[in-house]
Amino acid sequence: MNSNGKTASIDDVSQQKIARIAGLAFLFIVIGYTLTWIFVYSKLIVAGNAQATANNIMANESLSRIGIAGDLMIAISSLVLAWALYILLKPVNKNLALLALYLKLTDAILATVTVSFSFISLQILNGEAYLTVFKPEQLQYLVGLFLNMHTSASTIPMVFTGLGFIVFFYLLFKSNYVPRILASFGIFSYLSLLTYVFVKILVAQPATDLLSNIELIFYLPSVLFELIIGFWLLIKGVNVQEKEGYS
Repeated sequence: MNSNGKTASIDDVSQQKIARIAGLAFLFIVIGYTLTWIFVYSKLIVAGNAQATANNIMANESLSRIGIAGDLMIAISSLVLAWALYILLKPVNKNLALLALYLKLTDAILATVTVSFSFISLQILNGEAYLTVFKPEQLQYLVGLFLNMHTSASTIPMVFTGLGFIVFFYLLFKSNYVPRILASFGIFSYLSLLTYVFVKILVAQPATDLLSNIELIFYLPSVLFELIIGFWLLIKGVNVQEKEGYS
């Protein structure tokens, strides 16, 4: 085997390793986010009721800290996923892969900022200095407000999540690394989710409340896709034979 053949073989192995890292990151994010929401935030946050949210936080401080730690781990995993997808797909189109990487970095930064709302709320609850400035009921309202802001502010990072993934999945479609029908499903899933997010931002409050009742319909395709692509990349890897002819 010549040196070029050896180099190509090494590159193929490296791509498979990167693909499996991406698969693990996909699975960790989607499973971690789902579990965090089901077992933490659904028990703490009462939409539109800051007082009830504050009472839940005060009664379940340990659960709140688990939620914060979980959110930070998901944000870190998002950075790992963005890096892995960039390395995997830059041979297809480096400029578009870099654009998607920047979009995902913005998403991770904004997601981390939203987590700070939860952390600030705990600091307020545990800070004796705040008791000299605010009455207990005022503190509870302030804490609940921060937690509800966490939920509302999470809409904004989803814009960058959707844009970044649409670009990445377009490159995945173009690469033939995975079946094109799978990459197409990813593009469709995040186009649908992105449309929902923009509508939610643009419409008035009554319509927003109506959208909240059906948001699971828009989230389910992306959740299903991330599970499928995660297992696919982890188990099967990518078709590294389809690497020629990119522009």
